[in-house]
Amino acid sequence: MAAAVVAEAPVLWRRLLDYLPRGRPALAALFGRLSDCLTRGRERRARRSSWLLLAPLLSPTIPQLTAPPCCLCPEGSHRFQWIRNIVPEFGIASSHVKVLSSPTEFYELMKGQIKTAKRRVVLASLYLGTGPLEHELVDCIEVALERSLQECGPSNLRVSILLDYTRGSRGRKNSRTMLLPLLQRFPEQVRVSLFHTPNLRGLLRLLIPERFNETIGLQHIKVYLFDDNVILSGANLSDSYFTNRQDRYVLLQDTPEIADFFTELVDAVGDVSLQLQQDDTVQVMDGMVHPYQGDKTAYCEAANRRVMEVINSARTRQELLHTQTFHSNHAEGGIPLSRDPKAAADRQPEPDTWIYPLIQMRPFGIQIDEIITETLLLEAERGASIHLTTGYFNLTQAYMDLILGTRAKYQILLASPEVNGFFGAKGVAGAIPAAYVYIERQFFSQVCSLGQQERIRLQEYSRRAWTFHAKGLWLYLAGSSLPCLTLIGSPNFGYRSVHRDLEAQVAIVTENKALQQQFHQEQEQLYLQSSMVSASTFEQSSRYVQLWVKMVTPLIKNFF
Repeated sequence: MAAAVVAEAPVLWRRLLDYLPRGRPALAALFGRLSDCLTRGRERRARRSSWLLLAPLLSPTIPQLTAPPCCLCPEGSHRFQWIRNIVPEFGIASSHVKVLSSPTEFYELMKGQIKTAKRRVVLASLYLGTGPLEHELVDCIEVALERSLQECGPSNLRVSILLDYTRGSRGRKNSRTMLLPLLQRFPEQVRVSLFHTPNLRGLLRLLIPERFNETIGLQHIKVYLFDDNVILSGANLSDSYFTNRQDRYVLLQDTPEIADFFTELVDAVGDVSLQLQQDDTVQVMDGMVHPYQGDKTAYCEAANRRVMEVINSARTRQELLHTQTFHSNHAEGGIPLSRDPKAAADRQPEPDTWIYPLIQMRPFGIQIDEIITETLLLEAERGASIHLTTGYFNLTQAYMDLILGTRAKYQILLASPEVNGFFGAKGVAGAIPAAYVYIERQFFSQVCSLGQQERIRLQEYSRRAWTFHAKGLWLYLAGSSLPCLTLIGSPNFGYRSVHRDLEAQVAIVTENKALQQQFHQEQEQLYLQSSMVSASTFEQSSRYVQLWVKMVTPLIKNFF
């Protein structure tokens, strides 16, 4: 029965079912019914894609759980619990979540966390810069490692750093040269892994010059972890991200299960990456397929198995923990925990916030973040409001069609040309802000042609002497003035985030009003620095796009 349902379902639901446990016909039937709703006849508009035709037909029904929630289970209430059918669910108290607001706060917190780390420092980023602030960060790691060696007994502190190979190797002074002294001095405690995309190989690898080779695919995950504290962000480890490049940052404090998950994820990607050696050479780990010299299919399959092993084992652990914590409180023949004062005192506080890690690694065939994001956009009902932000406005066709075709209100925050990270760059890169203007204008024209200006609004972030790199979304349910869900991490909602790069973000769902207020204030502070986009916006001289940029953009938009 399940197989028949899958065969009939649209692509999104078929892909979603691939990530669900086998042998769940009820769940398969549920998605089959949702599929039927999508495929019923409706009046079709001209020049609308299949997504646009399907999206308005979805009823506001939220996907249900695979089993009814237990009366003892406090997570049985929030409407996004269907996500745990695909990824691990980490229930925590909202007091463990802190939203950061500035690059300086982010930088100072990282230094402080490194200095006090006892067991582990895990840093995953695109690259590490080479300026004074980055040197200071490396010095903090060195001090922490020195301190650990002076303690009695063997040192427990381990440092694992994951960067992109092409970006981290750019120039004579680069991320690798920054980290070599640490690796040489603490070889037993420091690991530096450099991910090399399997799509850059052979003649292509020989012909594409430095910088341009980064367009093929990157390690783009940004996770900064210190013992059991985790910072999720879109910021890289570079001076502008510590001073005047606006991003988003959230600190998850004292969350060992989440820290373990991201440690294992970074280790998994590190295992299939090149390992930096003390002489500045690189080599693969024993038994691993080489990312660009070995068989591509074998490498990608091995990487898929390694990463999915982390995701699936964490999901199993969390389900077991959930069962032990909330479903074993009625001991056979014993007193229910809720009626036992001593047991009730020992019981952990019920979570009011849930963390769902969303991983996207299309080169390895892993599309979890894409699936969840599309489903969230698809499910957003009339009256709901979504604030979506990206530093590089280049949405995939699927995301654009869902925004244009569904019923929720959208306020999309993007970078004005002056705060684009490529503004003022030399050579061809200097034309990239104009390419984003051209993409923005095309989307704005689509919104206007469909008469959606009131439902979909674009806003441009502008701030003197700053650049803009924030990404994510905030979801406000109908009738609510506070968001109940936010996505935060590395994806930009663009083609490369979905198809080329390795990405990770988290969906944070909370019922706590104070935390919802934190997320709302974060959103408001970003949008306060913006102005509304209108037809007159594109008449400004700064929005002029040369003819050659208009001609080239459709050909290269999938690379930036």
